[in-house]
Amino acid sequence: MTKIAFDGVPVAGTINFGLGQPSADLLPVSLLQTASDDFYSKAAGLELNYGELQGDERFRETLGSFLGRTYGVPAHANSLLVTSGNSQAMDFVCERFTHPGDTILVEEPSYFLAFQIFRDHGLNIVGIPTDADGMDIDALEETLTRTTAAMVYTIPSFHNPGGQTLSARRRDRLLELSRQHDFIIVADEVYQLLYADQLPPPALGCRTCEGKVLSLGSFSKILAPGLRLGWIQTSADLMAVLLDSGQLNSGGSFNHLASHVVRHAIDMGLQEAHIGFLRTAYQVRLEAMDAALGKHLSNIARWRKPGGGYFFWLELPEMADCAEMRKRAGDFEVGFQPGEYFSNEEKLKNCLRLSFAHYREDEIKTGVRRLADLIATELGS
Repeated sequence: MTKIAFDGVPVAGTINFGLGQPSADLLPVSLLQTASDDFYSKAAGLELNYGELQGDERFRETLGSFLGRTYGVPAHANSLLVTSGNSQAMDFVCERFTHPGDTILVEEPSYFLAFQIFRDHGLNIVGIPTDADGMDIDALEETLTRTTAAMVYTIPSFHNPGGQTLSARRRDRLLELSRQHDFIIVADEVYQLLYADQLPPPALGCRTCEGKVLSLGSFSKILAPGLRLGWIQTSADLMAVLLDSGQLNSGGSFNHLASHVVRHAIDMGLQEAHIGFLRTAYQVRLEAMDAALGKHLSNIARWRKPGGGYFFWLELPEMADCAEMRKRAGDFEVGFQPGEYFSNEEKLKNCLRLSFAHYREDEIKTGVRRLADLIATELGS
């Protein structure tokens, strides 16, 4: 398997669409300073201690109310566990609910950096195809007739890398299959609130009573990645398994301090205002990328315009090898993630992922033009 590393700061002058993170101008320094000042001006010394295993109850109550307003379905504090972001949550879920040799079913393609987490736990990864409506549930059902799965990992809304959203009907069937085949749905829902025009179907976190669901959420995409703060939303039965952990019992809450600051940000109305700001900013960037792709690559690439999230997924002619093309992208001062990274079987070589989150409108236009020049050079068109 190809060893894939997290992309760091791009070379000066390069527009690297491989970066799946906000640009500096979208990171709310003053917001967090205001929330921090409010917390520290009112904090008691005990609030800097280890914290409750499940996370500070006041934060979980505030988070539950926030999810009720934004997801549209109230979330009880007892259904929420504080995490140190999604990567830590995925690792923790694998530690609590799987054993080496277990099978996890994932979308093909899927979030490329999750694969190593699953392999770290000795899991057998099996891909399930996707289309414009998300995971192919017919293919999933057929796979389950010959495979016993411990978990199914899905990114239901504004998929990474595909950009598509799992339809409401398919969500219903996924929950039904979870009950029939007794597997856990690990729903990576970090993009749920970053819609452009139309709300996606309700988060699977709203439906924990209908199947074995672990919904993973994060403030990395809606506030700041450096907070390393997220949550798991689940049923009482699965929560009991999560809490029966030596790691929690020894260390307490995974991210007690950041949860206090974010609690104040939510209570002061700052978080929801920031999400509105992000939706507007990302929609402008999304439209800019779609228009630039239409101008420069419509004759050679295929893509679907996403309804939110961070990503476009491009399909080039079959002869293209985007991993090889990426080696020469620096000469054109542009970057992207090659499709084979998102394939458990290292297929999808003629595909690539672009993120519109990290660059302003003018930079997106310039970057797509550079990308078109690279592709034309490499394919001889």
